[in-house]
Amino acid sequence: MISLTEAMTTRGHEQVVYATDAAAGLRAIIAVHSTALGPSLGGIRFWRYEREDDAVLDALRLSEAMTLKAAAAGLHQGGGKAVVLVDDPDAQRSPAFLHALGRAIHEFGGRYLAAEDVGATQRDMDLIAEVTPWVTGVDPARGGSGDPSPVTAVGVVAAMRSVLGFLDDEPTLAGRRVAVQGAGHVGAHLVERLVGAGASVVVADVNEAKARAVAAANGADVVGADTILGEECDVLAPCALGAVVDATTVEQLRCRTLCGAANNQLVDDTVEDLLVARGIVYVPDFVANAGGIINIAEEFTGYSRERALARTEAIEDTVTQVLELAREHGMPPGRAAVEMACARVESEGAGRRWEPGDPAAWTDGAPLRSVRPAG
Repeated sequence: MISLTEAMTTRGHEQVVYATDAAAGLRAIIAVHSTALGPSLGGIRFWRYEREDDAVLDALRLSEAMTLKAAAAGLHQGGGKAVVLVDDPDAQRSPAFLHALGRAIHEFGGRYLAAEDVGATQRDMDLIAEVTPWVTGVDPARGGSGDPSPVTAVGVVAAMRSVLGFLDDEPTLAGRRVAVQGAGHVGAHLVERLVGAGASVVVADVNEAKARAVAAANGADVVGADTILGEECDVLAPCALGAVVDATTVEQLRCRTLCGAANNQLVDDTVEDLLVARGIVYVPDFVANAGGIINIAEEFTGYSRERALARTEAIEDTVTQVLELAREHGMPPGRAAVEMACARVESEGAGRRWEPGDPAAWTDGAPLRSVRPAG
């Protein structure tokens, strides 16, 4: 049984809230890890959990990862996450259910800014935005930036170029073989971009029909979801749920580098030592997949797609910095990235905690504004 207060203290969380609405059927956990650099920003995950403890742990881990992601990307945001317990993540959710969630988010007063994550759709975000302005990724016609998945894929490709350049002095995907695990929002866009860059791509998904549709649309190959981790390739890109690489599955890998969009790809930090022992370079997921948060962070200073893409392409430079730091200090890249992100939080955010109405929101010198009026 998880001790919530112990888990929060260990990970340094500021606030964790249980949100329920019996009439609407809502059960959610909203975790704010840090607001040292600014208000916390993170996605809403709709998922079926076997135990409530698993949902709590997911919210804690994911919100902490968002703090690291924002810090490493140079953003003026902290990390948060909403985990919503549902029976069927793919089922369409009622307006009453989403309005109840929106009201729970609204109570944070801007300390938690919601975005899309696993299971969420733009429709969900649009309906949540009817009751709170503190939500991102809504329809561009309503002042948002839409689905962040395409921009996330741009960042993952940039990260791949960096690690391949680090390994071979050739930062190109042309002629490389890439195995993509997951054909969802990000995975589908990633396959398209990889094929367009000249890579040979193989894709898998627990929904085989989805994998086949993505492959057929882009000229990629399909393998089973149970064999994708063992596919021989230059790059293995986990783009589904986290914790896919553990002490057992790490022995199945036949890739040179692990670089994908999924959050928390390693079951724990010790797995990276096993990757190092096998000569596999891990690109920290919170660095590689930062394109989505970079994109939605743009909404708070006046959204510019061109600027969002330019900042996302800079992930290539960030990954290079991480890999060089790791080599210089003889440590795995994951630990190097954590040290780099934590150093920024400590140096720029020491003693800070964002509160509603705070004029110093650290958004490039501009005060934080709501994305749009609710309703």
